[in-house]
Amino acid sequence: MRDDVEMVGTGDDGERAWTLLTNHGRVLLLIARDPDVRIRDLAVAAGITERAVQMIVTDLEHAGYVIKERVGRRNAYTINRDRPFRHRAESDHSVGELIDLFSSDPAPPFTRPAAGQVLP
Repeated sequence: MRDDVEMVGTGDDGERAWTLLTNHGRVLLLIARDPDVRIRDLAVAAGITERAVQMIVTDLEHAGYVIKERVGRRNAYTINRDRPFRHRAESDHSVGELIDLFSSDPAPPFTRPAAGQVLP
């Protein structure tokens, strides 16, 4: 989790608090970053309860997105990157594409070219 990103507020300014990613998507991305992550750490990183994370991981397992394997006293997760998105509007894309999008290095910030300057 980046330290320079502000967490979603409670909407005290009159606006509803919301994010573009669902908790399911967020947990999937967190597992992709660290396949040996603990439920407790997922909950903290996602900003939700451990119980909610357990339910999400179970949903992801049952839908075939995640395989959970017991390793000693911990779990390790494997993501089925070829699994398509569930909604028909995105079903022609795989979750691997989403993971790649969020795991690649961020693009440098856009700088407007000076007058007369041509971008390469």
